[in-house]
Amino acid sequence: MKIKTIHEVHHCFDHDIAPLEIISSGDTRRFDIQDASGGLVTRDSKAELMTRLPFDKLNPVCGPLYMEDAEPGDVIEVELLDFEPGGWGWTAIIPGFGLLADEFSSPWLKITEYDSESVYFDNDIVIPFRPFAGTMGLAPAEPGAHSIVPPRHCGGNLDIRDLVPGAKLYLPVQVPGGLFSMGDTHACQGDGEVCGTAVETRMAATATLRLHKGDSIPMPMFDMPAVASDQVNEGYVVTTGVGPDLMTGAKDALRFMIDRLHKKAGMDEEMAYALCSVAGQLKISEVVDQPNWVVSFYMPKAIFKSRSLKIM
Repeated sequence: MKIKTIHEVHHCFDHDIAPLEIISSGDTRRFDIQDASGGLVTRDSKAELMTRLPFDKLNPVCGPLYMEDAEPGDVIEVELLDFEPGGWGWTAIIPGFGLLADEFSSPWLKITEYDSESVYFDNDIVIPFRPFAGTMGLAPAEPGAHSIVPPRHCGGNLDIRDLVPGAKLYLPVQVPGGLFSMGDTHACQGDGEVCGTAVETRMAATATLRLHKGDSIPMPMFDMPAVASDQVNEGYVVTTGVGPDLMTGAKDALRFMIDRLHKKAGMDEEMAYALCSVAGQLKISEVVDQPNWVVSFYMPKAIFKSRSLKIM
C-alpha cells in the first residue's frame, strides 16, 4: 500500500493550527521535510545570507497531524523507519547563535555533498551518514504561537542525534489530538550541535505513529536501537572543561578542542567550530565531585583521512 506523503509546513507550534488530517494509532506517514532554512540556502549561497535569515521562517515542520483519541495524559510514540538522502547539505555559523556566539560573530557557510554512506565534509574529513530529524514534537497546552527553535516538554527542536532509523520517540500529549509535526533533517550531527547547525538538508522521512493511553510521562523519552558504531574504532581525542558550572565547562571543553584543531591540524577556527558541531560529542563526565564538574568533548579520530590532520 502506498504511504501518504505530508508536504505542508508551518513555522510555529500552536494548538490552534488546524490539523492536516486525523490519523489512527499505527498509521504510517512519509514527511517531505525542507531543510532548516526552508529552501533559502542553496548550493550557490554565500555566507552573507546568514546575516539576514528570517528567524520566524526557519525550521519549518510538516504537519500537524491529529491522533484520534489522544488526550492530555496520553503518550504518542513516533517510530522512525527511514530517511531518504537529499544529496547535499549546509553548515553555518549564524551571528548571535551557537554555544560560542560571542566569540564567532561573523557569518560562515559550508556546502557539503553526501550519499547514503558518507558525508564529505572536507577533502580530508569524511563523516558517516547518520540521518535523523532534529525537530519532532506536539503542540503545547499554552495558548499562542511558540517558536520552533527551543525544545519543550512536549518535544520540538530536540536535536538528539540518536533518533536514527529504528528509534522510537515518546512524546507527552498536552492537547487533544497531540498535533504532531516533524522537520529539521540532518545528514549528520555531533552531540551538542555546538555551532548551532548540523549538516542541514532536505530529506523525506517515514514514521509510524502510535497512541499509548494513560502512559503519562513528564518529558520526551526514546528507545534507541542497537546500531553499528559511528566510526571505525580508532578512538577519540578528548578535551575537557573543569569547574563549578556545566555551561561554562561545556564552552571550555569546546574552546579547547577548537584550539587543538587550529594549532595541530592547521584548521581555520571557523572550520574547527563547525566540525565540532557536525562530528564531535559533548558529554557530561562527572557531576558528583563537588565543587567542580567535568564536561568532555570527544572528536573521533577515524574521520581524519590525512595524517596531516591529527589533533595530538
